[in-house]
Amino acid sequence: MARRTLALVVLLPLLTLGCGASEMTLTEYAAEIDGIISEAADEWFEITSEPPGSVLVADREHLDDFTPQDLQEALGRVIEVEVGLLEAVGAVDPPAQIADLHDRLFNHEYTDVERALAARAGAASDWEELSESPEMAAYREALAEDKRRCLEFEAYLDGTAGREAFEGMPWIPNDLTEVVSTVLNCDGYFEHPEDAYRPIP
Repeated sequence: MARRTLALVVLLPLLTLGCGASEMTLTEYAAEIDGIISEAADEWFEITSEPPGSVLVADREHLDDFTPQDLQEALGRVIEVEVGLLEAVGAVDPPAQIADLHDRLFNHEYTDVERALAARAGAASDWEELSESPEMAAYREALAEDKRRCLEFEAYLDGTAGREAFEGMPWIPNDLTEVVSTVLNCDGYFEHPEDAYRPIP
């Protein structure tokens, strides 16, 4: 997704999943996860393609083009996408050899933080009020933590442990690399999560 709302979108950021024995092959797993993520990404792009959803990808310079109530509506729609994503991923039982990777990709969720922010946004009179709220502080903290996890996982994939995990899996470079890039998309985070939806003085 273009920018994870806390997820986001969505990575997007997710619930810890059990990883037991599975009859699913690695190729089937890659195809299943790719399909789930692609569907969620399409929904995300649809939401953010026009107002009020485009507030989710607005720069600080353009924040005044929107209202906190726009953010409330947009977050509500995104949460629906995330819930559907969680349900779909929760039905996937990964192959044992990819269980650690699966757990690293889908191991926490922030919909409660998003719901709290959406409710606060609905009652805020302006961006200044919302920016100084405890709900926005919690949201920014979660964004920063999620971005940190994303970057750490990218480092894991680039490191020895990640390479060893993929030994003997010739499909990984093409299939899973694309899936992982879609799920992570670390470049999609706010550059400075601490300034998310903070109006320019």
